[in-house]
Amino acid sequence: MINGAQISRWIERLADANASSREQALRGLHAAGVALSAEIIEKWSADGEFRSQIRAVHAASADPGSPASAIVVGIAVAPENFERIRTAHSSPPLSSVPPMQDAREFELHLGADVHIDVLTSIDAAGTGAIARYLQKFGDGIQQIELYVRDVDRATAILRSRFGVEPIYSATQPGAECTRVNFFLVSTSEGKKLLIELVESQH
Repeated sequence: MINGAQISRWIERLADANASSREQALRGLHAAGVALSAEIIEKWSADGEFRSQIRAVHAASADPGSPASAIVVGIAVAPENFERIRTAHSSPPLSSVPPMQDAREFELHLGADVHIDVLTSIDAAGTGAIARYLQKFGDGIQQIELYVRDVDRATAILRSRFGVEPIYSATQPGAECTRVNFFLVSTSEGKKLLIELVESQH
């Protein structure tokens, strides 16, 4: 079981002045996200065609055939924490996010296989997905992003063979010119998990 208190501590440590502490937090958060989604992604990957759709986030991944190499863990944080974390990591560039998503975002990487998206809402009192998550849960793992070769085909497989419906009836534009769709799924522990299928145009 994923320890919520530990996730909160790792998120706090993303803004630590000590680089080693920040790296440990990145590794811990990525591992927690992989563990949260493992049961569902393993189930989907039992379908050979769906598994063939999964692609590593980074071409230099140590294990490009592993679903873990295809996962980016999305962390939602309050605006003030967003700025603290960004400053601690030497102010990485903000991602280009479609306006209708009401979100600000930047990426953190550790090697070829640890990828974190840090997100916050533009309007903390708004009704966007990130704002609603923060209002209900506070800082935490808001989504798991799974990179695929063709988001339309991957979505069609999940609908037809697993009976899971995407949040959007059609693929949407995502950050940094990606194409995305979302699935809100239930884990065996009865919790809801948001999984985003991401198709990179690069």
